[in-house]
Amino acid sequence: MAKRWAWAAVGVLVVGVWAACSDNNATKPTSQPSTTKPAVTKPTASTTSTKPWYDDYDPARFAPEVRRYAKQAGINPQLLMAILYNEAYKPHDPKFERQWAQVDSDPAFGIANMHRPAFDETKRGRDFAKRKWEELPDNPALAIEAAAWHLHDLAKRLPAKRADLYTKDELLALGYNAGGGNMRIFARGRKAGAQASSYLDRLHDNWTKAGQAVSG
Repeated sequence: MAKRWAWAAVGVLVVGVWAACSDNNATKPTSQPSTTKPAVTKPTASTTSTKPWYDDYDPARFAPEVRRYAKQAGINPQLLMAILYNEAYKPHDPKFERQWAQVDSDPAFGIANMHRPAFDETKRGRDFAKRKWEELPDNPALAIEAAAWHLHDLAKRLPAKRADLYTKDELLALGYNAGGGNMRIFARGRKAGAQASSYLDRLHDNWTKAGQAVSG
């Protein structure tokens, strides 16, 4: 589904956008109360902070959503999680994604890196039919749900008779990356090209940790 970015060519832009998206507010120290006994201060929303999910992002944190939506869509949760690992190569700060979309002619949104046509086709008749592609950067659960049902739809497009070159899960991953038409060609025995093969190699590299992530 995702295409590799030309990071070297746009390095200056990426750094500038990333800096703009990653400002952190420093917490000023509070003065000590002038009492004879030290004051005990309970943590409050103003004194504690939690990092946004996209800081130091690890797809494993969304294992519950992966298991839930994979079950609903009737697909292998390990496959869905491995695809999220494959698609984790770029920053998923929502502001960064929207900035990048201004310079990318065919952007992909959300942690599953889904393109608009795929999302709009997948959502038809589904519980999330009224949701918009533009929501994906801010909503990891929606991104996972859409990716799960997209894989479900790809599985329905597999030919009944397939060559034994690739497993079903491998074909679905190839379909996610290269499109349903190419997936059907691979299913009939044609070997995937360099880009699709690279995607499949990364899937294999991520397979074990994806299984560990969804096993809990």
